[in-house]
Amino acid sequence: MSDTKAIFTGDRCLSCTSCMANCPVMAAIKDYRGPKLVGPAHGRMHFSQEDVEESLNYCSNCKSCDRACPSGVAVSTLNMLQRAEYYKNHPHLRSEDMLAHGERMANLIRKIPFGATFSNLGMSIGKALGVFSALGIAGERNMPAYAATPFKDAFSSIKQTSSAKKVVLFTGCFINDNEPQVGNAFVKVMNANGYEVLIDRRFKCCGSPLVVTGFLDEAHQHADNNVARILDWKRQGIPVVTPCTSCSLMLKEEYHELFGDDKFHEAATNVYDAFEFLEMLQEHGEFNDNFKTLNQRLLYHVPCHLKSQAIGLPAQDILEEAGAKVNLADAGCCGISGNYGFRKDKYEISMKIGAKLFERVKQHDFDKVICDCGTCRMQIHHGTDIKPVHPIEILAQAY
Repeated sequence: MSDTKAIFTGDRCLSCTSCMANCPVMAAIKDYRGPKLVGPAHGRMHFSQEDVEESLNYCSNCKSCDRACPSGVAVSTLNMLQRAEYYKNHPHLRSEDMLAHGERMANLIRKIPFGATFSNLGMSIGKALGVFSALGIAGERNMPAYAATPFKDAFSSIKQTSSAKKVVLFTGCFINDNEPQVGNAFVKVMNANGYEVLIDRRFKCCGSPLVVTGFLDEAHQHADNNVARILDWKRQGIPVVTPCTSCSLMLKEEYHELFGDDKFHEAATNVYDAFEFLEMLQEHGEFNDNFKTLNQRLLYHVPCHLKSQAIGLPAQDILEEAGAKVNLADAGCCGISGNYGFRKDKYEISMKIGAKLFERVKQHDFDKVICDCGTCRMQIHHGTDIKPVHPIEILAQAY
């Protein structure tokens, strides 16, 4: 499996410019010299401190280049590896450290009585006073509010019927700390399909925020921890399922592209995106389609990190079976790319990338906007004042 590790794919690059033609960042800012230069090219030149491609900083890791490459080059992952090399000789900014360590910050806040309440208030005041902007974080944005109770802490109060069929929910940071209602909806849907949902408190953040900000060694530690847990569940015959497309992409593909050990490939065979798993049940005649008809018009923004998994659009297929009319926004990348659009120097780029999507959403020819990615949902809300929901929340309403 070593040939799928990113560093072994660079020599396949034909310099055909497909990645550049499909890069949303290049379309938004001329200073970015393109994914094939900072990834495959510098990989061949053994990137060093004396040979820095400064435009490397513009890559958002949206993976559009990977999907466009006819030769199977893991362009974006090569970019992330080069970014990690850069930070071996350059210090991280305070904003980068904060944005990369959302899980750590949430855990610290939870140790304080009423920490979430005070933190949310502090973020509102900090935005008004320009504190975030001074730290290098986009002052125009609202930071994601902390839920009063994290999903994992509230999980034990959810009543489930014991079942021989079980799945482990990998919540990811955003569902656990900010949008536990998505986790609740997932449990409801899985219970309706005869599955008991488990959680594993030993899971850590998937590492995606760490990778894109150059904390690669720390991301490797998270990968080793998470894969050990996934393999343990695999030995028990229990799959790991996540409703977060960035988490599922990291667990299923990026770990091996970045770090190369075959254990990452083995673990990937036991990880599923939420609707991928439901569609698998459907294909085996095990999906519960005894639900009320969803007479809703839904506009679906498909996250880049779902497209990169090459599993089709299972959420659209299942929601349409439930009676919903699902139209694809088909407006490209939303621009936020995890924590990319939260950086002060990337805010305008992220909004320019997302402009086409914002205009599509503002047509208002739907009942709700749906999207599987938490930060994509935040970007759409920020750019349009229309708040999207996760498709699992729509499906949960049908049961």
